[in-house]
Amino acid sequence: MKKLVVILAILAAAAACGSSSTAATTGSAIDRTSTGVQSAGGTATVPSKLGAPAAVPNTTTPAIDSITVQGPQVIRQAQLAITVTASSFDSKLTAVRAIVEQEQGYIAGTDAQANPQAPTDQIRSGVITFMVPAAKFDETIDLVAKLGKVQNEHISGSDVSAQYVDLQARLANEEAQRDAMLALLGKAQSVSDIIAVQTQLGQITQLIEELKGQISYIDHNTTYSTISVQITEAGAPVPTTSTDSWGLASALTDAAHNFVTTINYLITGLGAIGPVLVLVGLGYLVWRRRRATPAAHHA
Repeated sequence: MKKLVVILAILAAAAACGSSSTAATTGSAIDRTSTGVQSAGGTATVPSKLGAPAAVPNTTTPAIDSITVQGPQVIRQAQLAITVTASSFDSKLTAVRAIVEQEQGYIAGTDAQANPQAPTDQIRSGVITFMVPAAKFDETIDLVAKLGKVQNEHISGSDVSAQYVDLQARLANEEAQRDAMLALLGKAQSVSDIIAVQTQLGQITQLIEELKGQISYIDHNTTYSTISVQITEAGAPVPTTSTDSWGLASALTDAAHNFVTTINYLITGLGAIGPVLVLVGLGYLVWRRRRATPAAHHA
């Protein structure tokens, strides 16, 4: 039993050294105060009933230098807006899908809308989002750009290499502590010791799964790059041929429109200055009346 207490104390001191040095990168801090342990951002201690921790060097924490990363970890994204000729949306959308398949990517989503002024059920614009291997990112953008006229293009990249290395180091450290806890659990004899070890083991396992999830997210988003393409048809469908070859009807229409516009301006102007004209007229009448009154007295 004494050996078990000493082993628990050594493991707790090792957890204190390893967990507090690498916990600042991710925000998933897991509180272990119920058993006296805080693996993310705090200190690790063994409950008092299992003995006091001893200050020993942590031999299970891997060095950051030992974590190797194959090149920089960069998450790349692109947004393109292209215009295509009228009534060609369907064919261009099909062409984009063919490019994605050719580049060994996959479609993440499509959102298409119909122009209210277009014929029924005719698609006029839409957005298609897809992911392609990072190595074919630039090539795919060039192929899509050839389908129409590029109106906007935005490409961004985020280097997550430092975060990736830190996550790998934290994962290796937590896995080493889990293995040690499993070995210790096999040697526990009392129920209280078994419960204490299992509690810490469960918290370590939860943190391991969270770290694996973050690493998996970076792996996927650095292996595949996201591209979003907005496709818009240029102009409306071609109008029918006009029967007014001389342009007389158009001229009359323009003249009537200009006449109505002029009348509209005059009415609007009168409405604006009308109250001022009324006040001026009343003032003039009062002034005339005051001048006429003294003349009558003199007569």
